Amino acid sequence: MKVTEHIQRANGKTQFSFEILPPLKGQNIRGIFDAIEPLMEFKPPFIDVTYHREEYEYKEAGNGLWEKRTVRKRPGTVGICSAIQNRFKVDAIPHILCGGFTKEDTENFLIDLDFLGIDNVVALRGDAVKNETYFKAEAKGNKYASELVTQITELNQGIYLDPELENTSKTDFCVGVAGYPEKHMEAPNFDTDLKYLKQKIENGAEYIVTQMFFDNSKFFEFVDKCRSIGIDVPIIPGLKPLATLNQLNLLPQRFKVDLPDDLVAEVLKAKDNAAIREIGIEWCAQQSKELIVAGIPIVHYYSMGKSDNIIQIIKKAI
Repeated sequence: MKVTEHIQRANGKTQFSFEILPPLKGQNIRGIFDAIEPLMEFKPPFIDVTYHREEYEYKEAGNGLWEKRTVRKRPGTVGICSAIQNRFKVDAIPHILCGGFTKEDTENFLIDLDFLGIDNVVALRGDAVKNETYFKAEAKGNKYASELVTQITELNQGIYLDPELENTSKTDFCVGVAGYPEKHMEAPNFDTDLKYLKQKIENGAEYIVTQMFFDNSKFFEFVDKCRSIGIDVPIIPGLKPLATLNQLNLLPQRFKVDLPDDLVAEVLKAKDNAAIREIGIEWCAQQSKELIVAGIPIVHYYSMGKSDNIIQIIKKAI
């Protein structure tokens, strides 16, 4: 079922969805199933599965030479989505990236998803690989998420890359995209970022999932600004509970999000990470409760394969 259909069928009752990471290469899917199983009591409409492109590393080869190796640390997104749908009978949504894909790769990826009965995708540009300062698209790939959305929309219309194909089958993907309540880190200003977001909607995206935020007022302001420029698709808030002291610096640096003064003050007074984890649970539960009262149809949690704190958050919020 499409995400937009889940929202329509909710009849005003807030639903809870989750995002997980594929296991590291060499591990099996058991850990994924163990993390998802306890969350099923909340009847999630869907579960997102992130995609991780190739990374490069250099190893000394001798004689002063270095060998460049391609590394896939978290493969398996498509297989995991299929396994989740088969085991839990819940919609699984793969992330699909511009980075690391040619347009031909993207088309083949989408064909595989269509054959597996996957109805939704989240279209993202993706980040630069670790050894690059800036994002670099493949020579024959999509440069921007808006271009990726266009390719998916065209496939939904039966338009393939090869113009000589005849009697082509149409796919029927519901496309989600990312939104940034505190602006994408590379956007020069907020208005420009919203313009890019609107372009993704005009190109065919049907819903938005936000980057994490820790101040609900920023989410509500973001929604208001989106509506004011004609973005009228559902906007799903994404939440992540704070869990460790290191995240005070890591999250703002990596995701360019602000942490509220009250939250930072509480964390700095905590005696250890166990106490910080409880602070994060309480803070996220209050965020969730406010979003539920506001009638938000779906609250999305970046669980990243850990379910115990998410369970506590939802139970405190409902």
